[in-house]
Amino acid sequence: MWELTRFGVSIKDDLLKRFDELIMEKNYVNRSEAIRDLIRDMLVDEENKDENTEVVGTITIVYDHEVHELSDVLTEIQHKALKAIVSTLHIHLDAHNCLEVLVVKGKGKDIRSIADTLIGTKGVKHGKLTITTMGKYLS
Repeated sequence: MWELTRFGVSIKDDLLKRFDELIMEKNYVNRSEAIRDLIRDMLVDEENKDENTEVVGTITIVYDHEVHELSDVLTEIQHKALKAIVSTLHIHLDAHNCLEVLVVKGKGKDIRSIADTLIGTKGVKHGKLTITTMGKYLS
């Protein structure tokens, strides 16, 4: 069982009111769990600053599949990054646009490089990399 430590926080009333509204909106059971999540989020951000840290995440891109040879270029980039790509999802959004989500795992610097290459490819309309932790150091 975990040991818990209680501590107090001084906060202005209007800030606390806004925080309480937010945690209700996000369906937190109480303030403590919301604060724990904020702390975890900051710790994950710090952990991911080290480019050699093992991370998992998603690369999401939206692109026009009618751009000349774009699908081939994206597939080639993905094949070169085969070790880091765990899974992919491809969705046809409409007659022209596709969404791809790649689940990735590897060193942070490698994952960022793959994401930058995919997102920066001509014809990709929008892309986003979301990185999280492997969870080894979070309770």
